[in-house]
Amino acid sequence: MSLEKLDAILDRYDRNPAQLIPILQDVQAEENYLPREALEAISEKLDIPLVRLYSVATFYKAFSLKPRGKHIVQVCMGTACHVRGAPRILDKMVRDFGIQPGGTTKDMEFTLETVNCLGACALGPIVVVDGEYHGQMTTPKWDKLYKTLKKAEG
Repeated sequence: MSLEKLDAILDRYDRNPAQLIPILQDVQAEENYLPREALEAISEKLDIPLVRLYSVATFYKAFSLKPRGKHIVQVCMGTACHVRGAPRILDKMVRDFGIQPGGTTKDMEFTLETVNCLGACALGPIVVVDGEYHGQMTTPKWDKLYKTLKKAEG
């Protein structure tokens, strides 16, 4: 991330250390993860110890310290989604992507994640791709969505 982009994010929050979480969210929205260089710069510019930044970044599952794919695919594994077939869908995704949950494809196109609950239990099983919810997911519906995603990248 360029220092200009980082400065713009910090300025948006008046360089207020109390706004650390939204600052980190904006950095991650730009980079799809929190690069070490960005954390070091935030630490210096806001006079926050680097260890505190890492403490916040590792506490919240929404933050990632390692590069993630262009597309973030999340599978809800909460109770309602689980009993409605989420494990089967996740197994299919693991085979399709060739990665385990928490992993990123070698081409950096996709990151596969599991989440405990997305709060849309009546629509389960739920898959979220880049923030877009796909309810009542089945393996055939996943096949169609996966082909659409691959075609868009093709």
